[in-house]
Amino acid sequence: MQQITIRGIAPEIEQKIRQIAKSKHQSINQVLKEIIHKEFEKQGHKPKGASLKELAGGWSKKETDDFHLSVQSCNQIDEDMWR
Repeated sequence: MQQITIRGIAPEIEQKIRQIAKSKHQSINQVLKEIIHKEFEKQGHKPKGASLKELAGGWSKKETDDFHLSVQSCNQIDEDMWR
């Protein structure tokens, strides 16, 4: 894949990008790719595999915890039911 170099970003924007990367435990490159992809999606362009990305790893920690909590009762086996 080709590389793109971005020069002349305002310091406050660079700082915000760095803060986002740090808070999400992602590289600056990953944060910028997400920003670019979101902009193209707004314009109706979805990258290949976008629907899969929405499903895989798309939940926040809270959403994941809430899901596990909601299905916790399904982990219990009713022994009488299986006889």
